[in-house]
Amino acid sequence: MRVMILAKSTPDTELRPRGPEGYEEMAKFTEELVSAGVLLASDALQPSTKGARVRFDGSDRTVIDGPFTESKELVAGFWIWQVRSLDEAIEWVKRAPFTDGMELGIGCGLGEDHDAHGAVSLGVSGPGRKRGGSPVYVYVEREARNSTRW
Repeated sequence: MRVMILAKSTPDTELRPRGPEGYEEMAKFTEELVSAGVLLASDALQPSTKGARVRFDGSDRTVIDGPFTESKELVAGFWIWQVRSLDEAIEWVKRAPFTDGMELGIGCGLGEDHDAHGAVSLGVSGPGRKRGGSPVYVYVEREARNSTRW
């Protein structure tokens, strides 16, 4: 099963400068994920000041530029993993080298090509993989949001 691990942030923590602390431990953890064949994708996200949201209301679309200071939860980064079960994902998450109240959320993909209601789901695609299943969170830089290229 595919799972998405979301590293949460807050308006305060997303603006803290990122120093070199913890990079060695995270690099080692990432290498363990790769060696075990678990890691499919990962990335850290820029602060919400560099992002935008799109609100849907019927046929209307409203673009809201960051920062999102009113948000209680922001996404700092993500991993997409291939694991045998939720329990395996939990065991991997417990090994992640975080401290000081960091919280990681685990979301399970819905399946191959269709969600629970029979609708086609957007998902992760790549060489040798079918499209579908895993939830995808997209943060778009302001300059790129009007682009027609995806």
